[in-house]
Amino acid sequence: MNLEQARFNMIEQQIRPWDVLDTEVLHLLSVVKREDFVPLAHKALAFVDMEIPLGHAQVMLAPRVEARMLQDAAVQKHEKVLEIGSGSGYMTALLAHRAQRVISLEINPELATMARTNLQKAGIHNAEVRNVDGSIGAPAEGPFDVIMLCGSVAEAPQTLLSNLKIGGRLIAIVGNEPMMRATLITRTGEADFKTSQPWDTVAPRLLGFPEPSHFTF
Repeated sequence: MNLEQARFNMIEQQIRPWDVLDTEVLHLLSVVKREDFVPLAHKALAFVDMEIPLGHAQVMLAPRVEARMLQDAAVQKHEKVLEIGSGSGYMTALLAHRAQRVISLEINPELATMARTNLQKAGIHNAEVRNVDGSIGAPAEGPFDVIMLCGSVAEAPQTLLSNLKIGGRLIAIVGNEPMMRATLITRTGEADFKTSQPWDTVAPRLLGFPEPSHFTF
């Protein structure tokens, strides 16, 4: 398998057609080696347009979804980022290349270890993976410029929104199957938020976040 050709095809045939046109994001996807973050059993699928199983009911999101979230988050070099759901550490690595510092929270201890190992091998030193329930955020470290949820939630969590700086952004996949929306929420004031939902997708649930009751009274 020609890895560089496969990477090029992933970018040109999956990611660019999905309106990912930010040249910095596209360059990053060409230099951060996705295959190094994929479990050995699934290496051959590293550049395929699909979610890759990581075990423990968690996945790496499809490349185009990761790329679009990265573009929409618009992370700047001076910014501090909170990531919920480290997975294999791939998105953590992408964020670390763009941010000043990344704190990544992973509820599963084995995935947290995998992410740490992968980031170390990739030479990433400005990202820290913590084995904790991401639904509580990291209030002691906040406020953050960007909070990214690498999976879906039923609704945008207030605990995380309150951990944003004014001008900060939270990006998550929000809703229930079969219809979820990528949701970008910008904190515009102490109690004011602006929400946009630029595209649709479906992603597995992040663990630890509440599901709203479907009962009506």
